[in-house]
Amino acid sequence: MKFASLAILPALTLPLFLPSTALAGDGWESIGTGMTSGASGIAVLDKDGDRVDALVLRDNKKSGENRAVRVRLDRGEVSKVDTIDWPGELPVDLEAAEAVPGKSGEFIALASDGKGFHLDLKDRRLKVLGTFRVPKGDPDDNYEGFALKNVNDRLFAVWADRGQDARPATLYSAEFSVSKLSFKKPKSQPFRVPYPTTNVRHTSDVEITADGRVLISAASDPGDDGPFDSAVYAAGVLRSDGSIALSPAPAKIGDFPGHKIEAMTCLSRSCGTLLYGTDDEAAGGRLRIATSDDPEDQ
Repeated sequence: MKFASLAILPALTLPLFLPSTALAGDGWESIGTGMTSGASGIAVLDKDGDRVDALVLRDNKKSGENRAVRVRLDRGEVSKVDTIDWPGELPVDLEAAEAVPGKSGEFIALASDGKGFHLDLKDRRLKVLGTFRVPKGDPDDNYEGFALKNVNDRLFAVWADRGQDARPATLYSAEFSVSKLSFKKPKSQPFRVPYPTTNVRHTSDVEITADGRVLISAASDPGDDGPFDSAVYAAGVLRSDGSIALSPAPAKIGDFPGHKIEAMTCLSRSCGTLLYGTDDEAAGGRLRIATSDDPEDQ
């Protein structure tokens, strides 16, 4: 398994290392079986050495189906999956989770229809602090990804419509107020990946590194039984004005055949270590930590 450092813009070199391939049985850890056990959003709750606690969201839609779990990984292996009860009206089709910078235990969750939730989570006790809607986009938008980044004391949100095949994804960005749950005027631009090539969602999640690099996962989803395929790209950078400078050609930095990645989050400042989540539909959900310190890279 090889790792590579890739440049996405002439002025920026990405010290981001990811596995070039990932197959079932090579580090993917199950968090449940069946259609209702996938991971559609993920955020770090706590990290202590080789132990990681994560909030995992699920895109379930029916009453009685779980919306969130707390997962513990020890040395990359799932050791605990605890159900989190969602209070009040259940959300439908949650697709992204993001920690609020500087606010311990607070998170933003986003559903595919653009409804957002400001959450407070302590242990397994979840409270919905407020709700909002992302600014109106295209009528066909189906959101899969939401990230937050402080730039020069201004908080920016980046979210994405996933796109589908010939229809590119759309990346949106705007200044965001957590206290008011409101956005300033958004900027947008289309984005498409060269791979996967069929049944492709050009964006299945978004992550922003500490130095402002924008990472995108994309996935092929032909149906509940797959076969699935995913790739991760270094797409560009978040500028100081909140706009996104896309690379002329997104740099592919990881292939993940056999899995549909719908969630990712950085586990280190450089983002050299990431936690991925999959929604493999009938095959359930899995997590994997990918790091440049993997012994296979020695």
